[in-house]
Amino acid sequence: MADPGSGDLRWAIGLMSGTSLDGVDAALVLTDGERIAEYGPALTLPYDQMLRDRLRLILDHAAELSGSEVDLKDVEREVTLRHVEAVTALRNMVPEIVPEIIGFHGQTILHQPEKGRSWQIGDGTLLQEQCGIPVIYDFRARDLEHGGEGAPLVPVLHAALLERDERSVAVLNIGGVANVTLLGPVRGGIRQIWACDTGPGNALLDDWAERHTGVACDTDGALASKGTVNPDVLERLLDSPYFKRPMPKSLDRLSFHGPAMEAVQGLSAEDGAATLVAFTVEAIARTPMDVMPDKWLVAGGGRHNPVLMERLRLRLGNVASVDVLGWDGDALEAQCFALLAVRYLRQLPSSWPQTTGTRQACVAGRAIV
Repeated sequence: MADPGSGDLRWAIGLMSGTSLDGVDAALVLTDGERIAEYGPALTLPYDQMLRDRLRLILDHAAELSGSEVDLKDVEREVTLRHVEAVTALRNMVPEIVPEIIGFHGQTILHQPEKGRSWQIGDGTLLQEQCGIPVIYDFRARDLEHGGEGAPLVPVLHAALLERDERSVAVLNIGGVANVTLLGPVRGGIRQIWACDTGPGNALLDDWAERHTGVACDTDGALASKGTVNPDVLERLLDSPYFKRPMPKSLDRLSFHGPAMEAVQGLSAEDGAATLVAFTVEAIARTPMDVMPDKWLVAGGGRHNPVLMERLRLRLGNVASVDVLGWDGDALEAQCFALLAVRYLRQLPSSWPQTTGTRQACVAGRAIV
C-alpha cells in the first residue's frame, strides 16, 4: 500500500455525470495527479426518472436558457445534492480514509465550443459546504479561454494508465458521445497524444430505444441484434463535415440528434437501432488519425452492448474492453476528475493543443476551499 503521506499523493474523490443522464459516478483514488498509486472504491448513484426527465427537458432547451430560470436552479440543486449523496456513500465505504479534495465535473447541458461555451450545472459551493472538503470544479472553462474545445479531458488519465505500454493504443470511451484518446508509440522516450470526440456514442441509440421500448437504452443490444443496417441512411448520416475535420474536435450530445432521428424515422425499430449502432461504429472508424493504433480499448457504457462491441471488432480489428486490463470501465471518468483535481493543486496541465486544441498547455479548474 502506498504511503498517503509521501510526496504529493492525496486521496481524492472524482465525480462525473455524463451525457447519458443516468446518474452520478464517484471514485476514490490515491494520486499525485500524474499516476494513480492506489484505488479506493467506486460507485454509481442513478438519477430517478423524474430528475432524468427534468434534466432532459433542460438539455433540449439549454441553448435558449439564461441560467437564471427557477426550474434550472432547482434541478441544479437537486443534481448537486445527488453528488453529495455519492460522496457520503463513498466515504462510508472506507471511513478510515480521509479524502483531501473533490474533483467535480457537474452535469453538461450544453457544449458549443465554436461559441466558446460549455455549460455544466452543479453548485460547487454547495457541494463543498455539504461535504466539508475543498472542491475543484468548472474544468472546461479555462480550456475554452485558451482557445480549446473544452473536451475531451480524459486523455491525461489514459496516458497515465498506459505509460508502460509503448505501443500505439486507442482508448475509446463510449458514453452519450464517443471520444478517443490516441497514444502514439513511444519513440526516444517521447509519446504523442491526440484526442477528440468521434461522433455519437450511446445517445442516439438510447433515445431511439426509449421511443420504441420505453426503456432508456437498448439493453444487451436486443433491438440492434435483430435489425439490418440501412446503407443509404448510414451514408447520409456520415455526410457531415464534422467527420472530415482533423483532431482535436468535440460535440454536444444533441449535435446529430435531429438529423439522425429524422433519417431513421421510416425504419423499423430493429433496423433503426442497427443503423444507429453502425453510425457510432463508422464514425469511430473514419476518425482521421495520424497513427493507426495497434489495439483499441473500450470504456464507458457502450462496452456493455454486445452488438456494438462485435461491430467494433469487425470494423477495427483488435478491440477489447478496458476491463481486461483490470480497469473499472464504469469509473474511469470519475477517476479522471479526481486526478485532474490534484493536477490543479499542483498546477499541472490537463489539456494540450493536440488533445483539445488549446494554444498552449492548460491547467483546468477553479477551487472552492
